[in-house]
Amino acid sequence: MGSLQTESAQSRSDLLAVPVAKALAVWPADAPVDVDQVLVAPIDPTLADTAAFCEAYGVTLAESANCVIVAGRRGEVTKYAACIVLATTRADVNGMVRRLLDVRKCSFAPMDEAVSLTGMEFGGITPIGLPADWPILVDSRVIAAPHVIIGSGVRHSKIAVPGPALGALPGAQVIEGLAKEVG
Repeated sequence: MGSLQTESAQSRSDLLAVPVAKALAVWPADAPVDVDQVLVAPIDPTLADTAAFCEAYGVTLAESANCVIVAGRRGEVTKYAACIVLATTRADVNGMVRRLLDVRKCSFAPMDEAVSLTGMEFGGITPIGLPADWPILVDSRVIAAPHVIIGSGVRHSKIAVPGPALGALPGAQVIEGLAKEVG
């Protein structure tokens, strides 16, 4: 986890967005990962974007996961979902994600919508604490990773969590081929 100085996320709600702290407070006892294995580390908020963060803190792109919010439409109905993919990949929004959501058009949600609907900061949105009715689509490579670094809901910290925990979040679906390799 590079040079990150981690500690229990539950004990540092000052480093978490409110919805994230609330979700950790009700973490299921039967989850495959104990809540004490969810760690948080403070970071420089100007380095929250993946490439800058990885370079500054010595974390590889393969250890980082991005949470992107997508919006899909069919007629007058808009569906939102979160896609969790490794930073070495990109979510297949117009293919796999569009089919999974059963929508005609699918794209990244506008920043103001994503921030407003999640209660989290742009650049820090995380799958922990999202609206309960949203599907969380997790690329299978994420859950195969022993640990990944994800957002904390704010730009001034990051969460370190075992990859399998993300596939066990409420509403999570592990999807083979959700993302495509970059480059």
